[in-house]
Amino acid sequence: MLMKFTKMHGLGNDFVVIDAVTQNVRVSASMVKRLANRSMGIGCDQVLVIEPPSDSNIDFNYRIFNQDGGEVEQCGNGARCLARYVKDRQLTGKNPIRVKTMNRVMTLELMDNKLVRVDIGVPQFEPSEIPFETDQRALLYPIDVDGKSYEIAAVSIGNPHAVLQVDDIDNAPVSELGAKLESHPRFPNKVNVGFMQIVDRENINLRVFERGVGETRACGSGACAAAVAAMQQELVDSSVTVHLTGGDLRINWRGSSEPILMTGPAVSVFHGRIRI
Repeated sequence: MLMKFTKMHGLGNDFVVIDAVTQNVRVSASMVKRLANRSMGIGCDQVLVIEPPSDSNIDFNYRIFNQDGGEVEQCGNGARCLARYVKDRQLTGKNPIRVKTMNRVMTLELMDNKLVRVDIGVPQFEPSEIPFETDQRALLYPIDVDGKSYEIAAVSIGNPHAVLQVDDIDNAPVSELGAKLESHPRFPNKVNVGFMQIVDRENINLRVFERGVGETRACGSGACAAAVAAMQQELVDSSVTVHLTGGDLRINWRGSSEPILMTGPAVSVFHGRIRI
């Protein structure tokens, strides 16, 4: 069978997008690993699957698979690409649209300036909701790696994130420390790890080691996690620009039980077909 796909990216965080609305496609872990392989497949950070809605209150189901074949709960850059895809492929005339992931419903809006704004939902800080093993909730948690203690903020943006503040983003130990924190036993579902440098009240520099992928050029949920962690610590204002390797995202959060709004680009690279 020949399966149609589209290669897309959000700030260099790249995806293979599969339309399972008009195609009869079943995605498996082995298929994802093959598609994501940069040497023997198409190559991507994540595979995104768009499915018909599972209930009448949403427009599409939105599934996300990492390079290792594991299905995960959230991908903010992918959500922007999904919005652009369904509009460009005329799968819906609605704007905004509502999509359902493994654990939440998000609203996606295409803006007049070609950007996409995503209502990511309300961040979760309760350790049991992340999940993160600790005795009580705090702004920062000490965590030990190879006998050395680090301070992290922990938050769920639909998926788990640990955020470390660093002085020099260029020399942060993203690969080494990121890999060790990703699989730290205090995060039972593993974790995405953000290395955050505060520039000023309106700007953050960020690099992210993504769970099941490694360091990527951009991570939308990671940008949201860093922004809300910094806002909670009163290091930045309620609207910030997060500067990632691949480009910039604007994050707005009014705090408490309010949703996070993330705005940024989404780009189609090419369309193709692959035999499965």
